[in-house]
Amino acid sequence: MTERIPAVPDAPLSAARKWAITFTVMVVAFMQILDTSVTNVILPHLQGSLSAGLDEVSWVITSYLAANAVVIPATGWLTGYFGRRKFFLICATLFTVSSLISGAAPDLTTLIVARIFQGLGGGPIIPMSQAILWEIFPFHQRGLAMAVWGMGFILGPILGPTVGGFLADEWSWRWIFYINLPVGIVGFFLASVFLFDPPYLRKHARIDWIGLAFMVLGFGCLQLVLDRGEREDWFDSHVILGMTIVSVVALVAFLVRELTTSDPVLDLTVFADLNFATGTVLSAIVGFGMFAGMLLVAVFTQKLLGYDAWTAGLVLAPGGLGNIVSLFASGLVKRVDQRAMLAFGCLLNAVALYMMTVLTPDMDYWALAFPRFVQGFAAGFIYVPMSTLTLATIRREKLVNATAVYSMMRNVGASVGIAVVTTLLAQRSQIHQSTLVSHITTFDEETRARLAHYASHFVSQGSDTFTAQRRAVAMLYRETVTQAQLLAYADDFWLLATMFAAVPFLLPLMRRIRLDKPAPTTPAAEARRAAPVEEGVT
Repeated sequence: MTERIPAVPDAPLSAARKWAITFTVMVVAFMQILDTSVTNVILPHLQGSLSAGLDEVSWVITSYLAANAVVIPATGWLTGYFGRRKFFLICATLFTVSSLISGAAPDLTTLIVARIFQGLGGGPIIPMSQAILWEIFPFHQRGLAMAVWGMGFILGPILGPTVGGFLADEWSWRWIFYINLPVGIVGFFLASVFLFDPPYLRKHARIDWIGLAFMVLGFGCLQLVLDRGEREDWFDSHVILGMTIVSVVALVAFLVRELTTSDPVLDLTVFADLNFATGTVLSAIVGFGMFAGMLLVAVFTQKLLGYDAWTAGLVLAPGGLGNIVSLFASGLVKRVDQRAMLAFGCLLNAVALYMMTVLTPDMDYWALAFPRFVQGFAAGFIYVPMSTLTLATIRREKLVNATAVYSMMRNVGASVGIAVVTTLLAQRSQIHQSTLVSHITTFDEETRARLAHYASHFVSQGSDTFTAQRRAVAMLYRETVTQAQLLAYADDFWLLATMFAAVPFLLPLMRRIRLDKPAPTTPAAEARRAAPVEEGVT
């Protein structure tokens, strides 16, 4: 089936102002995305500088993600309450000031509190940016606009580990926060000049405190469960079990409240659109696979291949190059069936993930970098058509709310994905290790040959026979553990490849989006063209 979108006459916004707005929201969004991943590589530096354990400093990451999870669902409501331009400026200011406080934090408590406010300021920026671009560009230009904006979204997780690692090693971990200051100031002034409030934006007359409380409690606990679950051994921990129960009860109460109140924090009526409902599910699946895949590559290169943070970031970097190469796909989004583009991108991503299932402890850089390039190329065929299918049929006054839900589902998918692959990695490593060890016996000729080879090597280095044999057994055990971990990584990549390969089976639920031929010029259309900028946003 096909959904036809009427062609809209050229908006009164000039092309220069449209791209100025695009650059503005991309700069601020890139700053937020960069900070989501940059802190992962500085945890050892934080431990030494703040005299804290790994479990304590990990709250620097958890607090930020939990604040993101809390505020993103309320983005549409907050935009209506404050006004879009004012709320965007509030978010940019809160993020920038919190970055300054984070960099100057004298202790861990101050840093965690600052990161909470940083997450509250950064969370709404992504959905607001998407809604703004969908509003100011007509349908036939949205693909290119989203592709240009998406470069910042893709490059953030790639540059985060490399930039963070370099700054922390060469200067100080504090500079990963200070670097946000000039970017935030520039973004604030650009937003002050170019952004505006659309005339259709509905102001909220009252605050739904009950719905807001359920939302904060539910999404906050959910993010903490997903982020801390594997570290706390999941439901064997009374804390994780308790937070899970609280999260489920609060989220159910939140859904009931939003469906029955006249002024909801999160407008769930957008799910009546089948394209949007299906697209949010796909957003969660893609978020699951993309973020989990990047995490696996980063952890694999550092733990098993011995790469430092900078080199591990360089392994991820070809994904950004591949995405730039696939920018031409944005021009196809209005000419071909978007479902076919999305299916192609997901299948190509599945092929790239399949290539990563062949892992060895001595594989070279390009054996991992090339699949990452293919993944980046495939992303150009995933994000643009997926956002087009999901958001094109949503009315303008509901766009901010819809993009907030869309972003929320992607973030939830990413959090679930990271939790699942890290848990499976630990469990499958133990299973494979048990299996491999059971086949290593002194009755096996190959095992005896391997032990003899190792023992002779250590004897040649000066060890006595007894010590050489003990070291040979230890070497064989380490080799077995490494092999078990390689098999566990391969299992995870198989899971992700299968997920992306299954996405095309959901696409028949969605309708293709077509752009009708432009309507003939009429006096009414001419009047709209002549209207002031603030009155005629597409």
